[in-house]
Amino acid sequence: MNETTTVMQTDLDRLAERVEKAAALVQQLRDDRARLEQRCGELESRLKNVEQGLQGQDAAAVTQELGALRKEQREWTSERRDVAQRIEMLLKKLERLEG
Repeated sequence: MNETTTVMQTDLDRLAERVEKAAALVQQLRDDRARLEQRCGELESRLKNVEQGLQGQDAAAVTQELGALRKEQREWTSERRDVAQRIEMLLKKLERLEG
């Protein structure tokens, strides 16, 4: 009977550990859910603000502005590339002068 009691106590201890782990997991999931609900609320608020900011804007005008911004970006990229090439040439000349 002593052996049976020991086995039952061990089983109860394992069960208690599993229940504690499950309870901790449930609490973690609740915390995660609360955090995600808060984040969702923040994002909904930001979306609402963006939608309000876009109201009244013509889609064609926004598309045109986007095209202009992309063109400007390409120009800046090209200019950046040119500047990088000039710097490389100057560095090579400097190395020749030092060498």
